[in-house]
Amino acid sequence: MPSSQYYQINEILELIIRIRPESLLEIGPGFGKYGYLSREYLELWDGREIYNEWKYQIDAIEAFESYVTPLQKSIYNNIYIGDALEILPAMNNHYGLILLVDVFEHFTHENGIRLLKTALSKADNVIICSPQHVNFQGDAFGNVFETHRFEWKRHHFNEFSPKFFIKHHSSLICCIGRDAPRVRNEYRKFHARMFVKKYFPFVRVFRKLLPH
Repeated sequence: MPSSQYYQINEILELIIRIRPESLLEIGPGFGKYGYLSREYLELWDGREIYNEWKYQIDAIEAFESYVTPLQKSIYNNIYIGDALEILPAMNNHYGLILLVDVFEHFTHENGIRLLKTALSKADNVIICSPQHVNFQGDAFGNVFETHRFEWKRHHFNEFSPKFFIKHHSSLICCIGRDAPRVRNEYRKFHARMFVKKYFPFVRVFRKLLPH
């Protein structure tokens, strides 16, 4: 499917915002959801004064040309058509972030590791999101690249660092790269505060009563 689960949108978008890459490459954009969200939150939340002056480079590699419509062309600066295993090694660009969202399960273990190593040589950071439980799936819309080939687990990424995983009920979400330690700390601190605020609202009142 040229789509992905909606359950992990908040987590993926928060990672993108916290990394704040000046350039981004999405492998397997499909309908273009994360390109669109990245364009919106990277461009419009940077304190700019001119609304429609794009500053961020957002590119994509799409294996199935029929998925590309005027919608995707309006979002991405460049869309490279073909197999990422062949296109990415030949690219001269270096990106702040490469996205692999609900794409990695379409690669065999061998090819997935090869692609990830190449991605980490072409970008400062990589975000991977893949279903925890991969069901059988053949081609879709005549696209053989849609075939499910491997179910990824945390231990398959042991050789890569720095990295961290986000706990999620249905997806394996991993951030690997230069900014992973900083993003992990920011993510955990923020969600710890939100947890306290939601479940222990009296803590704020108690703190106000303490002498300064």
